Amino acid sequence: MSQPEFVHLRLHTDYSLVDGVVRVKALVKHCANLGMPAVAVTDDSNLFGLIKFYKAAEAAGIKPIAGADLWLESRFIEEPAPVCLLVCSEQGYRNLVLLISRAWQHNQQRGRALIKREWLEQLSEGLILLSAARHGELGQLLLADKFDDARELAEQFSQWFPQRFYLEVQRTSRPGDENCLHASVTLAEQLGLPLVAT
Repeated sequence: MSQPEFVHLRLHTDYSLVDGVVRVKALVKHCANLGMPAVAVTDDSNLFGLIKFYKAAEAAGIKPIAGADLWLESRFIEEPAPVCLLVCSEQGYRNLVLLISRAWQHNQQRGRALIKREWLEQLSEGLILLSAARHGELGQLLLADKFDDARELAEQFSQWFPQRFYLEVQRTSRPGDENCLHASVTLAEQLGLPLVAT
């Protein structure tokens, strides 16, 4: 009986200056040693390490998945909240580059590049959206028992990212993880949305 394959879909490297400690070459070597077929790098609001990551992963026989964690202007909560975007086509890569560039050039707030909701809607083609678990706007709404708002937001994301929006769940023993996980499962069942564990 073979082990199920695991693929990291959300991972910060040392190119995420605030919280990344993973070095690209060490990451690829470790993934290769574990027999992982693919790995995603989703650094915070940048693609600085993408070329280095892409070349190292391909050389090791691992499928590189490009992505980024971006900060989205919130609709239901006061503060911006993270979302995770993964590239699934050339157009998606172009859209991700454009989103990051626009955020840094036109919408910096308190040293953070924020993407506007209308940009995300307009540039969703070729991208997969993960909800960012308890940290995302949707997760925060679920933890605050604002289920109707969470449902409305999930439906909106589903329209912008048809068949490419996933409710993200995490089990890291941090406060709120379990409550968010169970609420996300309930929401996913009601709306017929897929879940992804990161």
